[in-house]
Amino acid sequence: MPLITSTGRSEPQLTDAARTEPIVADLANQLDYEFDDNELLTLAMTHRSYCAEHPDVESNERLEFLGDAVLGLAVTDHIHATYPDLPEGQLAKLRASVVNTATLAEVAGRLGLGDYLRLGKGEHQSGGRQKESILADALEAVIGALYVDGGWEESREVVLDLLLDEISSGAVRPGRQDYKTRLQELSAQMGLGAPVYQIEGSGPDHDKRFVAVALIDGDARGEGTGTSKKRAEQAAARTAWHELDAHRDRGGTTEDSAAEIEQPADQAPAVESSATVEN
Repeated sequence: MPLITSTGRSEPQLTDAARTEPIVADLANQLDYEFDDNELLTLAMTHRSYCAEHPDVESNERLEFLGDAVLGLAVTDHIHATYPDLPEGQLAKLRASVVNTATLAEVAGRLGLGDYLRLGKGEHQSGGRQKESILADALEAVIGALYVDGGWEESREVVLDLLLDEISSGAVRPGRQDYKTRLQELSAQMGLGAPVYQIEGSGPDHDKRFVAVALIDGDARGEGTGTSKKRAEQAAARTAWHELDAHRDRGGTTEDSAAEIEQPADQAPAVESSATVEN
């Protein structure tokens, strides 16, 4: 039975040996880097679920640990040198807009890393090749492999090649896409309480969907959906932020903002779930 890969291609199911052969050629070509130790990329694609079924095989977790540090330093070094006028707080927001699971998973998807992952049977069947956390970890492991094989300059160059568009976009307005932070700041400016999020999920593990509601002073101000809790909360925060921002633009004051935008409690979407906390 053909395997439908994360990039939509159909291919015969491969043995582990056959699957590892194109990893070096394809990924090294996309990264524009020739590895001295080809086994490092194979190791970078080896998820711990595979190792649970093959106890003699090492996972990519050590490379992921190393790659996380290299990635963070490469991005931090670049934005510090490139944007000398940005204060520390804005630099931190810019880095966070790039070095996060969603962004790294998107870049990993462009590289087609999901196609090459070595996963355990259960993880494969539950959609592991499309999971954001696994893809982001795999990209960090690839960066770790680059560092081990080629050192700092080579790995730094690849990191910037992969993420430069995201860095440039985020630099236009650092933190612009972090609507949870923006909503919290705007809510405080308007004299309202801190936002609280209620969330519920539905669907099978490999195709989970979440609905989040942003509450301010106990009233629902925005609702959003997403493939992860974090994305659903960001979508809800975005809706709520635009509502509050529109009220502010109409000249609403701190004193009347809560009353003017208040909606009856019985109109709030019913979501039976506890608030979530994202680190």
